[in-house]
Amino acid sequence: MSTTPETGAVDPAARVSKLGYVTFSTPDLDRLVWYYTQVLDFAVVEQTADEAFLTTGADHHCVVLTKGEKKARAAVGYELWDSLSTAQRRLTEAGYEVERRSDISPGTPDALVMREPGTNVELHLIEGQEPSGVDGRAPLRPTKLGHVAAFTPALPRMQNFYQDLLGFKWSDTVGDFFVFLRCNADHHAANFMASTIKSGMHHIAYEMRDPNHLITMLDHLGKNDFRLHWGPGRHGPGHNLFTYHRDPDGHTIELFTQLDVIHDESKGYWEPRPWHESYPQYPRTWEVDVATVNIWGPVNEQELEH
Repeated sequence: MSTTPETGAVDPAARVSKLGYVTFSTPDLDRLVWYYTQVLDFAVVEQTADEAFLTTGADHHCVVLTKGEKKARAAVGYELWDSLSTAQRRLTEAGYEVERRSDISPGTPDALVMREPGTNVELHLIEGQEPSGVDGRAPLRPTKLGHVAAFTPALPRMQNFYQDLLGFKWSDTVGDFFVFLRCNADHHAANFMASTIKSGMHHIAYEMRDPNHLITMLDHLGKNDFRLHWGPGRHGPGHNLFTYHRDPDGHTIELFTQLDVIHDESKGYWEPRPWHESYPQYPRTWEVDVATVNIWGPVNEQELEH
């Protein structure tokens, strides 16, 4: 394993503070709403015949389901440290086309909309969301939307876009094809896999409180006939416990816990843990081997296909 210097040294045009929400388009809205509410225990905040807004807690929504052709990661919403006016001015000065809109969704009445480079994914930049009014202490429900992984035909360009434009920081890379980026202390909120064959979303991940919470949810998945296709295991980058299953539309869903927390990479990863390989620990480029993908051993080869 070798250390790689962090890129993205320029001052970002907009500074993302957290991953807000992800939109899925589905031909069977009722079926996917059932999955999110009855299997994953999300709460519906608002719903019409054509769309549903679901949450795990305080924010108005973290998942948006719309009726249409099946598509994962149709849009991604990010919350900003900056005001929208400041972000819009700086993005425009950087040469990006940005539209300010008030009709994106309930709960987010003011947003900047732009296109992710090399994809047709809409990026929504918001200052925050209206409260959901939902009690976030449900026993099964994940604590939050954790991260989204996607394929890209031009990994360096995508990485530079997220770091230089949106203020993400580099956390880790596997080989030369899988990069992990963070916008706060969580090890990653966005990660991208290089591919000229595949496109779209690789997986979406929801955080569980701890291993016991994860096990309880896995028992619930099994009771509802949702089987794991990989895990439980522990990744190298991020060191999180992971499990993967597929939702009714066939999208890969990760449920995880114990993700690395990085307060200041210049001094190493804080919150050192007994499964770390080094103390202190820094962002690095990982070798492509079994222990990188799953420290515990079993590998699902399909997860590495790109």
